[in-house]
Amino acid sequence: MDTLFSEIENKTRKAHAPLAVRMRPQVLDDLIGQEEAVGKGTWLRSAIENDTLSSVILYGPAGTGKTSLAHVIAETTHAHFVEVSAIGGTVSDLRREISEADKRLLNLGIRTILFVDEIHRFNRAQQDALLHAVEDGVVVLIGATTENPFFEVNSALISRSRVVELHRLDDKALSRIIDHALTSEDGLQGEFTLSDSAKEALLILSGGDARSALNTLSLCADLAKAQECSEITDEMVQKAQPHRPLPYDKNQDMHYDVISAFIKSMRGSDPDAALYWLARMIDGGEDPKFIARRIFIFAAEDVGNADPQAVLIGEAAFKAAEVIGYPECRINLAQAAVYMALAPKSNASYSGLAKALEEVRKGPLRAVPDHLRDRHRPGSEEYGDYLYPHDYPPGYVAQRYLPEGLERGIFFTAGERGWERYRIDTTLRDRMDK
Repeated sequence: MDTLFSEIENKTRKAHAPLAVRMRPQVLDDLIGQEEAVGKGTWLRSAIENDTLSSVILYGPAGTGKTSLAHVIAETTHAHFVEVSAIGGTVSDLRREISEADKRLLNLGIRTILFVDEIHRFNRAQQDALLHAVEDGVVVLIGATTENPFFEVNSALISRSRVVELHRLDDKALSRIIDHALTSEDGLQGEFTLSDSAKEALLILSGGDARSALNTLSLCADLAKAQECSEITDEMVQKAQPHRPLPYDKNQDMHYDVISAFIKSMRGSDPDAALYWLARMIDGGEDPKFIARRIFIFAAEDVGNADPQAVLIGEAAFKAAEVIGYPECRINLAQAAVYMALAPKSNASYSGLAKALEEVRKGPLRAVPDHLRDRHRPGSEEYGDYLYPHDYPPGYVAQRYLPEGLERGIFFTAGERGWERYRIDTTLRDRMDK
């Protein structure tokens, strides 16, 4: 329970806190955006309003409101709210808080909400320490993470919680947050205005991150105050945030999302998109060999024999990444990515192999046709005649190569474009001319 003294302390602390902290919502209706997660009629909103919240993992990019939502829960529910650091916290800290929560529940009948920000930073022992307390209802866990919890959080802990995903804020939601910060008594108190171009720049540079937007706005206000003017301009925004820090984690979700977008852009024959996602990876410091490996694989999997040259381009790009490295090898990667995007596409070899493997693994054991068997053993003269294609113009003679029960065309279906299609058509013509 807050005393008059603690309330004064909290007000003083809040007054000197960063703008992003001062603007944290206190009630559900103050939350802007995330309607899908916490809007009217959602499970989470109902659970908060009725004080029936069970353990939940909030998952989403930075600045989407995970911590804000946790603090709204703290203000809205009748439970005791405890925040534990996932960076400096220890197993002993967790056990102490769990012990206190147990006493609080038994003696006072008060539930404890345990908020763990960046829960993915907890090691396995720390996460395991939470299991029984969560399962037995000693604490209600609110975990917040920027990383996919299904990969980064103990599966047993996941099974005892509900995962709620928060998405990057759109411009409309972010604009409302900025406007509120400009006029709020807890914010800039109407001392400054924001030009249209400055707001547009702020929205672009923030990239859907409310915390980033408010931090930049605060810096802009400092610049405006220093220049003794009340309007925040585009120039001030650019000075406060000269480079947009696009999210990219080489080992986590964004890493996989961006490489996926890169591959799908090449598969979709869009060189502009391929170059954009390539630039995102290069700017994020991605290992050039990782990028080159994906291009190399793509050349065989998605271009295939529609353009056999593609695999050589992929190999050359990988060699450049291996031998030259950054910064120059980015040019080789760009050339290879554009080549793959523009190349005719065929996954016939990839798909054919997948079908063949399925047959090998699940079909019956099929014998090698006698005429195809090795001739370097006694009794091989009884295997029947093998027809040597080179003895027949145009280097082809009809004979069975598949085991009995399998017919030509069961695995391989040529693509409709490029070298592969040309060779299939030419081969058919050659056989017809025979």
